[in-house]
Amino acid sequence: MLKLRALLFAIGFYPITILYAIPCLLIGPLLPFRARFVFLTGINYFYVFWLRVTCGVKTDVEGLENLPKNQPYVALSNHQSEWETLYFQIVFRPQAVVLKKELLKIPFFGWALGLLKPIALDRSQRREAIKQLLRQGSERLSDGIPILIFPQGTRVAVGELGRFNKGGAMLAVKNQVPIVPVVHNAGHCWPGQSFVKYPGTVKLVIGQPVQTEGRTVDDVHTEVEAWMIEQMKRIGA
Repeated sequence: MLKLRALLFAIGFYPITILYAIPCLLIGPLLPFRARFVFLTGINYFYVFWLRVTCGVKTDVEGLENLPKNQPYVALSNHQSEWETLYFQIVFRPQAVVLKKELLKIPFFGWALGLLKPIALDRSQRREAIKQLLRQGSERLSDGIPILIFPQGTRVAVGELGRFNKGGAMLAVKNQVPIVPVVHNAGHCWPGQSFVKYPGTVKLVIGQPVQTEGRTVDDVHTEVEAWMIEQMKRIGA
């Protein structure tokens, strides 16, 4: 039954993605960034609805009021599931996400994603990737665009922590913008790279902004990492 429900999700997901990507690719480049973001990510509301209908995956959000309203910020989240791609574009609006450059080569989906000013890194070139993150991230923040980063770098299974990189803290401290820490347990319902989805409720927790003015990178990173680990344990991530 789970495979059948996942198949129904896929039957709706892939054709709609291709069809929606066509006008996005044609019209998107003509729009200013914020209007482009709204237009291109409108389909995400369908994705979330379809995931709930076909696979029984719901979401419970805690702390939405913690998102800064009138200033850019760096959002840092744990990395567990493809669910993040669908849901986070609804929560952090607009945003520029830090991702691996290979994702931009995916037909239709990746091409449209490339219009949203992502920071596409070559993770095999770590030193250059950090320089690119700081340079392009600073440009996005100066334009008032929040940055979304997954400090673990790659998807980590439920119950594992991996390593939290300092790039997000470096970017936030350099630009004197707050960090918004985020955790979720979507891996229970949609494990990374899994075709099968499991019914349940994803818990998403958005923490209070961590200020960076006058603080060191290590100090900020330690505080954010400790909060994320504590919250991941609390929600069973």
